[in-house]
Amino acid sequence: MTDQLLRRKEVRALIGLSETALKHAIRDGRFPPPCQLGPRCFRWRQSDVDAWIAALPEKGTTPAAEA
Repeated sequence: MTDQLLRRKEVRALIGLSETALKHAIRDGRFPPPCQLGPRCFRWRQSDVDAWIAALPEKGTTPAAEA
């Protein structure tokens, strides 16, 4: 099975971050960077985005509650 390549708009719709928040998360290493396909063409692998979503804490839990 091949990985889908997602555009920025699709990624933002999946993860619910604003443009600025997404840029900061990538810069800070909290979100996977996109792959560069051309001079002005960037895409994210669906598997990278799915893994990031899966690693998020469950709704209603906090790090203190997990300890």
